[in-house]
Amino acid sequence: MPELRAVNDFVIKFANVNGTGSASANNLFAKAVFRMGVPVSPRNIFPSNIQGLPTWYEVRVSEAGHLGRRGGVDIMVAMTPATLREDVDSLLPGGYLLHDSTKPLDRRRFRSDINWLGVPLTEICLGQYSDPRQRQLFKNIVYVGALSALLDMEFETVTGLVADQFRGKDRLIAPNVQALELGSAWARENLDCPIGLRVRRSDAAGDRILVNGNSAAALGCVYAGATVAAWYPITPSTSLVDAFTSHCERLRVNPETGVKNFAVVQAEDELAAIGMAIGACWNGARGFTATSGPGISLMTEFLGLAYFAEIPVVLFNIQRGSPSTGMPTRTQQADIISCAYASHGDTKHVLLFPKDPTEAFELAATAFDLAERLQTPVIVMSDLDLGMNDWTTDPFRWDDARRYDRGKILDADGLEQVRDWGRYLDVDGDGIPWRTIPATHPERGAYLVRGTSHDEYARYTEDSEVYLRSMERIARKFGTAARLVPQALSTPAASDSLLGVIYFGTTSAAMEEALEVLREDGIELDALRIRAFPFGREVFEFIARHATVYVVEQNRDAQMRTLLVNEGDLDPASLVSVLHYDGLPITSAFIAESIRERLAPDMRGRGGRTRQPQEAD
Repeated sequence: MPELRAVNDFVIKFANVNGTGSASANNLFAKAVFRMGVPVSPRNIFPSNIQGLPTWYEVRVSEAGHLGRRGGVDIMVAMTPATLREDVDSLLPGGYLLHDSTKPLDRRRFRSDINWLGVPLTEICLGQYSDPRQRQLFKNIVYVGALSALLDMEFETVTGLVADQFRGKDRLIAPNVQALELGSAWARENLDCPIGLRVRRSDAAGDRILVNGNSAAALGCVYAGATVAAWYPITPSTSLVDAFTSHCERLRVNPETGVKNFAVVQAEDELAAIGMAIGACWNGARGFTATSGPGISLMTEFLGLAYFAEIPVVLFNIQRGSPSTGMPTRTQQADIISCAYASHGDTKHVLLFPKDPTEAFELAATAFDLAERLQTPVIVMSDLDLGMNDWTTDPFRWDDARRYDRGKILDADGLEQVRDWGRYLDVDGDGIPWRTIPATHPERGAYLVRGTSHDEYARYTEDSEVYLRSMERIARKFGTAARLVPQALSTPAASDSLLGVIYFGTTSAAMEEALEVLREDGIELDALRIRAFPFGREVFEFIARHATVYVVEQNRDAQMRTLLVNEGDLDPASLVSVLHYDGLPITSAFIAESIRERLAPDMRGRGGRTRQPQEAD
């Protein structure tokens, strides 16, 4: 039988039932590989119900550091009969299927080009544990033990992780280690170990860390000086505020008095949540909220108020499957238009697009500086893939000499020196007025915040000329924002090319690998990763230099392409969409094949790279 062979380069997928405790075991496997120095990119693909439906956990192991989804599975751990045929079909030829062989399985009903690894998991647990719940939970740990033998992993590394995971709950360590030993011993005694796929200690991970984007963004909020979080629970953003609370409990509590220097408020709905965050920012605190697409829809009224009254606030949008309730536990990049122009009328908001947890940390901190500098809402456009999955990423770094950019704030002395202060006066032409914090001065600097039209002194007016001045000044401020936000980053092709590709956010991992795949086929593209909206000059200059620019995004309606055409007054024919929106993270194979199809009809069907099976020794 042919079998796949590779060291530190494969995709393993776990098929389980939601609510059976499998996520912890699967995460243990991914962390063990990472602790052996090999980069991993695990992705939890779970249903939006509480329990009972199929769930998958996919781990890409890549010593080369490819962190996007590759497409295809090399080894499947199939633990649910309901999806067995689908799981078998996802295997590449020569792949491996680990299954519970307690009950006989008629292999004649399935493919003949895969390798079957039967382990009697239920039988092992029935003989070892009397409690039904223990039997279920430890079955997952037993298959991790079997995998450690099959993949030739360092067993002490796996058991060491158990000790770390249950530190402080020492009574749980020994039973979990025992379950690992049961699986490992059975595999070594009854199966040919190791198989063709192996994990070998490496230094490829270097000093990188394994962390999810929501935790990273929450830590960025702490370092940025945020002290107020107002929120309403919604998948997949809830864990960001949970993480912020946890970080603050460690870092924002006076060790002597126990006084907490932060406030986390669960509001009655999303509209109230952003209203509280805006109120905190108006009062001089750094406040934020976190939500997803449905919450954005509810927050648009207050976003319009903050835009027109020019109040800083930070919003994290962890995008998910859409529209309406959509697919709450799937990922997309489908809120681009709704966030860029959130609220009725002529509004435009600053958007930031992190590609990984390191940038989630960095851009979270940047968002607060930009919001106060520009006196406007700033929306960090993350997504479920980044927010809820662990990523191999560069360690976070913070310059202790960095000072917060509070923007144009007049203190008491400044108010004393200013002869003619108006809340919405533009004194230096950048569109940004000077503001005050309540109670700064006993007599000066007070003003009434309005969502209605107002003049330079915050006085209500419906005078057309005054309204035009106000709207034009705010538009001028948006032009200033284009010079302040993070610039797009370019990656030139090895040789001159008239072809370009634009991408952003979590598409980056798959895009970087796709560029390598296309290069091997002799297709050279200049690449540009957008990190923010409004777009800087470099974005439109990049488009102008190329005959064709592919825009890769994870939504149906080509929202980034629409934004580019609208903002740059571009010829739509110069931008060619590559769209992926099934709710799963985009793969490098999909990108490469899509560009090939659009580039040359005779290149169709070549697909991305796949592993070729070899005859077993």
